[in-house]
Amino acid sequence: MRSDSTASIDGTLCYDRCVTTTRFRGGRIMGIRIPTVFSENDAKRCDGCHAPIEGTPFRVSVMDNVAREAAPSWAEQATLNPGPHQFHAKDECFRSWARRRGHYVCRLSTVRELMRPTPLPVDPPAWGLCDGEHREDHEFVPA
Repeated sequence: MRSDSTASIDGTLCYDRCVTTTRFRGGRIMGIRIPTVFSENDAKRCDGCHAPIEGTPFRVSVMDNVAREAAPSWAEQATLNPGPHQFHAKDECFRSWARRRGHYVCRLSTVRELMRPTPLPVDPPAWGLCDGEHREDHEFVPA
């Protein structure tokens, strides 16, 4: 193996300058070239509109502020996926995700990083999601 930015792979020469002209980013560790694909491996998609997310996604976790009295059995299926779910920084993306799952959203709250679930007495059973930042009674409406 030559140290002047060439390497031999199966008898053919591979130049590092070829790597820099593509979307590969990597480096060398102890003389071994480590190319890393970034844009092709970037699978950040909005859970609401399913479009790719550029930059850092807005992540929302659905978690109760009170722990259960007993840990759930491994045989049970989780009633609610706590996330984190990732969206564009638009309320409509979160609301479309919640609408597809049959959730309700509190009119008195905004979409925040931590949403609190409330079981609703409706048929079929549903969850109401609220940020918990208000003192009034919840006003749940379909997402």
